[in-house]
Order: sequence, then C-alpha cells, then structure tokens
Amino acid sequence: MAAPASAPPSPSSLRRIVAASLIGTTIEWYDFFLYGAAAALVFNQLFFPGSDPLVGTLLSFLTYAVGFAARPIGALVFGHYGDRLGRKKLLVLSLLLMGGATFAIGLLPTHATIGSAAPVLLTVLRLVQGFALGGEWGGAVLLVSEHGDARRRGFWASWPQTGAPAGQLLATGVLSALTALLSDDAFTAWGWRIPFLLSGVLVLVGLWIRLSVDESPVFKEAIARSEKRKAADKDRVEKMPLVAVLQHHWRDVLVAMGARMAENISYYVITAFVLVYATTRAGLDKQTALNAVLIASAVHFAVIPAWGALSDRVGRRPVYLLGAAGVGLWAFPFFALIDTESFGNLLLAVTVGLVFHGAMYAPQAAFFSEMFATRMRYSGASIGAQFSSVAAGAPAPLIATALLADYDSATPIALYVISAALLTLVAVGAARETRQRDLAAIEPEEGADVTTAAPPARTV
Repeated sequence: MAAPASAPPSPSSLRRIVAASLIGTTIEWYDFFLYGAAAALVFNQLFFPGSDPLVGTLLSFLTYAVGFAARPIGALVFGHYGDRLGRKKLLVLSLLLMGGATFAIGLLPTHATIGSAAPVLLTVLRLVQGFALGGEWGGAVLLVSEHGDARRRGFWASWPQTGAPAGQLLATGVLSALTALLSDDAFTAWGWRIPFLLSGVLVLVGLWIRLSVDESPVFKEAIARSEKRKAADKDRVEKMPLVAVLQHHWRDVLVAMGARMAENISYYVITAFVLVYATTRAGLDKQTALNAVLIASAVHFAVIPAWGALSDRVGRRPVYLLGAAGVGLWAFPFFALIDTESFGNLLLAVTVGLVFHGAMYAPQAAFFSEMFATRMRYSGASIGAQFSSVAAGAPAPLIATALLADYDSATPIALYVISAALLTLVAVGAARETRQRDLAAIEPEEGADVTTAAPPARTV
C-alpha cells in the first residue's frame, strides 16, 4: 500500500534544495580532499620530518586514513538523530564541524614549532573532519531524493554527488594556483595554510544557503504517521533507527557496502595516490599532476548528472555495473599511460578513470536512498556508505603507496583495484533494481520485513 504522493516541489524550490545540498557537500568535500592533497604534497615534510620521503608520505596518509575511521561513528550519530529530528538540522551541524576543523588545521603549528604535539593535533582535527563527513553525505542526498519527483530522482539526487568532484576541483585548483604563484619554499612555509583558512568563508556561504531550505516532506509525513500510531497505542515503543536497520535492512546494508568498494578505492587511487605516483615514479612535477587532476575533476563534475539521468531510464544497477567493470578494465592502462611521463597521457588516464567512477557515483545517491524505509533511511544509507569507507577509501592511498614501496611496480596496485571492482560487481549484481520504488510509501507495521514486502507502486 502506497501513501498518497506529496505534491512535488516547484521547479524553483527544487533547484534551491539541490543548490543547498550541492554547495554544502562541495564545501565538505573541499575540506576533506584538501587534507588528502596536502598529505601527498607537504604534510610529510611539515609534520613527519626526518623520514625517508616515501615513509613520510606513508605516515601522512595514515593520518589521512584516520578521518575515514571516524566516518562510521559520524554515520551512526548523525543517522540516529537525522531519522529522529530531521535531515536539515544535522546537515547544518555537519557543515559547522567540518569547516571549523579545516580552519583550525590552517592555524596549526608544525613539528618544527611544537614537536610531536603537531601530528597529534593534526590527527584529532582529522577525526573531527571524518566524523562530520560521515553524517553529511546521507543527509544531503536524502534531502534531494525525498524532495524530488520519482521519475527523475536519479538525475536530481546525482547533483549532491557532484559536490565530490566540485570539492576536488576547488581544492586542487586552489593548491595548483598557489604552487604556480609561490616558490616551493614559500608554499611549504606558509602558502599551504591559505586553502585551509579559506574554508571559514566558504562555510558561512554554505550555512546561509542551507538554512534557507525546508525539511524533507517525506520525512515530515513519516513523523506524522509515527505520532498517529503512538497516539493510538501509547505503549508502543519505537525502535532505534540502527536496530531497525539491522533487523529489516541488513541485506541492503551489505549490498551498499559492497557497492562502495570499487567506487571508493578507485576514486582515491585516481585522485590522491596519483599525486604520489606521478611525482615519485613517473618523474612529473607537482604542478603537472595537480593540473591533470584539476581538468579531470571538471569532466567528472559534468558527467555525473548525465549518468544519473541515464539511471532514470535504464535503472540504477546497469549504470553502476558499467562503472565497476570500467574501473577494473582501466586499471592497467591507467598506470601504463602515466609511466609514459606525458602530461597528455596522464590527463587521459585520470579523466577516463573518473568517467567510469562517475557511472558508479551518480546513481549511488538514489540507489541507496531507495533501499531503506523513511524512518531508518538516514541511518541505513549512511551506515552502508560510511562503514565501507573504512575498508575501502581509508587505506586505499596507504595500501597503494606501500605496494609501490615494496614492489616498485604498478602491477599489484592495478590488481588491488581490479579485486575491488570484482567485489562490487558481485554485490550490485545480487541487488534488486530500486528505480521504481516510492519513497513516500507507508512503511510496514513493526515486525514486518521491509526488504521482503511487496514493492510499492511507483508515484510521480
């Protein structure tokens, strides 16, 4: 039985909601990716001096991975309160936490000033970043998914996903401009701080826009139904969202985690580790590597909505499977092109890799949103997405760098990416198509298995 569909928002209202989610996620990802780029370029010198350059990079990436470890905690906390209090309030909080931590990194004394306390403080701030990002993604994509019309949900929900390449584009662009304008000594001494301090201004803009949108109508309807059930049965106790997710949607959580493996690992190899590989193995300078990621990120931004729109026509699974197969097949050509030491080939390698990544990332927002019932959707989508990041994105640059140090070859790194692609192909291949699910459907009574209930009718 489906609930009456909510009146779809006006085009101008929907655009404002998409803009609020996109700008917020762009800022959050700018902050997160900025750390990754700085970890590859300067943090090994500033916070881990005295080490072999590659060992210093490994230690730098280790603090980078710590941020991923905090993301599942953020997913649990933000998912719980997002399913209880609403999407909007938690999105404002995540933006404040991320922006504050990033701004503080820009003020952080280095190892030369305060010794071993510097990497400790850096790690703490990285944990705050990860905690905030763990709660950001689920709320941002749900706010759009639950506002938009069902026929174009894949397209509209893919726009918050463009926040990742937009944030990458912004972070890499600022770093690229600074490395072009400043000498290596000036950039290492103080120039690296500018992008982190810029985050304070971006957060103010993001808050102004995010505070202007309304709460998800689907969530408000679910709250109203829940209150009505409680009034009719005063002894009724509502389960915690986490408990409900694990009871009703554990299969969907596993599918989401498997789906994220190739998407997450390939992305951080293509955009973060490539800065290490291109500069240490292929002999290219930092500016050249940054410019390649910069241009490829612009292409990535452009193709994500196109892949999202295609998922509305052919389904989420076919597009996702295409992307997973693509990154697996591209793994060996990716490194072979970089080994030619040509900027054009480096650009081609990163661009094609990100186009295939976009085929996974674009339908992911709608795909994960459509897996879970409304009062456990924030928790379910966030847990599935963020718990997998600990095993996927977190160690990806670290593993790739370690493999390069041990084998002095790209072959084991390519095999690592291919293994992740195979795992994602199995997970998504075992999933059900979700394109026609109605997000506003009345949820089954407590005790019913949501995952085996008859699919609700599609609404528009």
